[in-house]
Amino acid sequence: MKKRQITYYPTILGAIHLVVLYIFIQTIIDFPLALIDYFKDTDYLYNPVKKVVLGVGSVIFILYYGYRKAKTKVNELFPVKFFNPLILIPIALFLWGSHNFLNEVNIWVDKQIPPPPWFWELFNKIFESDYGIYGAILKIVVIAPIIEELIFRGIIMHGLMRNYPKVIAIFFSGLLFALFHLNPWQFPATFILGLLLGWIMIRTRNIFACIAGHAINNGLVLLSIEYMDSINEFSFYLMPKNDQMKVSGLIILFSLILIALLTMNREKKKQSTKN
Repeated sequence: MKKRQITYYPTILGAIHLVVLYIFIQTIIDFPLALIDYFKDTDYLYNPVKKVVLGVGSVIFILYYGYRKAKTKVNELFPVKFFNPLILIPIALFLWGSHNFLNEVNIWVDKQIPPPPWFWELFNKIFESDYGIYGAILKIVVIAPIIEELIFRGIIMHGLMRNYPKVIAIFFSGLLFALFHLNPWQFPATFILGLLLGWIMIRTRNIFACIAGHAINNGLVLLSIEYMDSINEFSFYLMPKNDQMKVSGLIILFSLILIALLTMNREKKKQSTKN
């Protein structure tokens, strides 16, 4: 008699439901406020009290909901196995190289699907803060990576890693992460970031490694926006575009090899334990 296969939470459908639920909770409040702001020229949508209450409340609910559905220990849902902190160096190099390629991809996407003015206004507001650059760092480089990684590389990857082959788990977690941002202009960057962080979770089994990688990515984006003119004066960005792409490609390849090497010991230990 064939044994019934155990299914862990979440499956792909369960992960989709979790992401949609999280978006719905935020939208059901944000959408009416956005309409009020538009027609009455108010600013309720960006009220600090509303942002804190909705942000904290929706995150706590989703994390608790996912935890109860997963029916497992917290340290299994959000693993913290030892990892070599040196991998943060090739992660940063990979992200820098990828951003150079993605800039070209984004130019092509913008030509095919020109972003409306409201999108850039909304995008810029993400990087704005009542407390200047320090508030932006707290919001973009600290809070956002923690929340999103606990959901996508924590709860979602917990189920996907156990229900499907590694490649499928990485792909669908990255795809959901990209779709979660709800716009085609961020899709290439968020998809690549999601794939990288999914792979990092597979290799390290450490949620903090994923949070750190996400924070590095957001930090690079924030720096590129705040200091765009100064960055464009660096000698690298004065090189011909083809040379920039060649160097970036080599750095990406070198970074991936380094990440694989620096996480190899953990993989070997896991294999020896199974044997």
